[in-house]
Amino acid sequence: MANNLFDQISDDIKKAMLARDKVRLEALRGIKKEFIEAKTAKGANGELSDDTALKIMMKMVKQRKESAEIYTNNSRPELAENELAEAAVIEEYLPKQLSAEELEKELTAIIAEVGASGPQDMGKVMGAATKRLQGKAEGRAISAMVKELLK
Repeated sequence: MANNLFDQISDDIKKAMLARDKVRLEALRGIKKEFIEAKTAKGANGELSDDTALKIMMKMVKQRKESAEIYTNNSRPELAENELAEAAVIEEYLPKQLSAEELEKELTAIIAEVGASGPQDMGKVMGAATKRLQGKAEGRAISAMVKELLK
């Protein structure tokens, strides 16, 4: 078993090459490229924490889904399909996303912890929520649910 996400992706690239799985290979190469850029970025010291790796992959999934939406709106379903297939491969490496019920439960607990009482406390709640729920829920979903709960 690989010791971190970077090594795991590298191993899985080899497996995808052997399996001749083109979509998987493209998605994994895309991840590795982003990881290498992050490792060599100024101030990174050649290191890449799994935390940073998860943030990168979440951003990549979001980009793929946004691209797919654009392609769909422009009547290019074959291109949208490819983006969504790559997004699905990347999502395999992310923690399981929270359901709406689980998200509401988590956020209700966070609201109680920070003592939020209304919309003016949104910043406090979002700060705690984005830290705790990183990788488990999209920022947009967290924000929408917090707004709803703080009405």
